[in-house]
Amino acid sequence: MKFKLNFVYWYPTFAIRGSFLSQRMGLLRYIYMKVETEIITACIRKDERAEYELYRLTYSYLMAICLRYTSDREEAKEMLNLGFFKILTNLKKYQLETSFKAWIHRVMVNTLIDEYRKKKNHKTHIKYVEDYEEVHEDVDVNNALVKMDVEQIHALIVKLPPVSQRVFNMYAIDGFSHREIAEALGISEGTSRWHLNFSRQKLQEMIIQINPNIFKLVAG
Repeated sequence: MKFKLNFVYWYPTFAIRGSFLSQRMGLLRYIYMKVETEIITACIRKDERAEYELYRLTYSYLMAICLRYTSDREEAKEMLNLGFFKILTNLKKYQLETSFKAWIHRVMVNTLIDEYRKKKNHKTHIKYVEDYEEVHEDVDVNNALVKMDVEQIHALIVKLPPVSQRVFNMYAIDGFSHREIAEALGISEGTSRWHLNFSRQKLQEMIIQINPNIFKLVAG
């Protein structure tokens, strides 16, 4: 009998860790993806039809990740293709007993971070703060975001300054620690904390512009 294992996932476009926001966003928008081990093993053998099928199956999920790191759709497509190439070239390292979704997610995010670091001018946009203590998570902001849909939240995130946007994505959505962010972006942990807090403040300001009474509703 031929062994066959299916990977079936319902993917939330966003997953804000440690808050009710992750539950809210997870319920609003899902990306369905089914990847069979046969496709993975065929891709390892350099089967072009299998590679195309894997690209088709993972496209929406990977594009959702890319669009959180850039508001330029053409750049997002370019990053997606680069990330998918790295997924293909590293498939031999993937272990079937682990989550395929988590594995390609990490490859894609690492690709985005690597390409960002290669840009010569990225340091000019960084606010450096060597010693900064992170304030407690802003519950009001999280609760306000819970009342918004995924598209609205995404539209706000991409309006953040480049470095703050990346720190917010990496910490609040992709689950990186401040130490990991600091190493990836070449900044201190204090600078990472500063950008996270700055992002929360800017999100609060933008939310108020959309709905001036939203925090009164949250408090009530």
